[in-house]
Amino acid sequence: MQNDDATDRPQSSAQPWRTLLLLALVLGGCMWAERPDGRLHIWFLDTSGDAALIQTPDGQFALIDGGSDPAQLALLLGRYMPAYQRRLALVVLTSGDAKRLPGQVAALGRYHAKRALAPETPGTAIADEWQRLLVEQGSVVRIAEAGDSVTLGGVRFLVPAVTGGKKAQLALQLDYGHTHVLWHTSGAKLDPDLLASASPLSVLVYPWQRELETELLARWQPQHLVFSSAYSADEPALLSYAQRRQFARRSTTTRTTARSSLSAMGQP
Repeated sequence: MQNDDATDRPQSSAQPWRTLLLLALVLGGCMWAERPDGRLHIWFLDTSGDAALIQTPDGQFALIDGGSDPAQLALLLGRYMPAYQRRLALVVLTSGDAKRLPGQVAALGRYHAKRALAPETPGTAIADEWQRLLVEQGSVVRIAEAGDSVTLGGVRFLVPAVTGGKKAQLALQLDYGHTHVLWHTSGAKLDPDLLASASPLSVLVYPWQRELETELLARWQPQHLVFSSAYSADEPALLSYAQRRQFARRSTTTRTTARSSLSAMGQP
């Protein structure tokens, strides 16, 4: 009996090491599968309000707004970000309202943000919590001014226009090689400043309730149009789906005419 026990001990002690080795191989395989592929990825997240996630070619992540449903945003971030990734290189607020801010606050409870860019935020409890989380994390917080920019992995995030006051808003443009994406998800206050520098866009994120027959749209000539649901107009544009499709057909490329998840990938 003693000899049998002595023979079994080395096998028992080796079992935990085999388990650890197997776990390490599985984890390594997952990390290899989720490694950056050298391309730009943009997901317009299917949640109430506005939210978008960007992955730069070198694997950094940026979150634009956050929507009004924290639970849905957390689910979507978990779907598109690697399980081991708990850092956001940049968070941007285009406006600190209830259709953009709640989800981002929830994200900051799970992920550490290196930088934050936003217009003036309202003096509300949820805006105060947003600021508290960023201060607690030691994030670099910038109250945006027109012309501000941040570059991550060769991708430039530019603020072409911003307004202040109680309902402060900003427009955000992403530039990477020949790919140009603009978030203009508010009313007409930003239009004059944007018109001065308007040029053709790859993707335009634009309010569903605003008119499409404008000088700005004519200059932008977006290849793809993603409608934002965050802005509420005093007098919404009453356009049918047929009218929106007719507008879409004017471009030589397909336009996205519904608010939904979209993944866009580009190379310089």
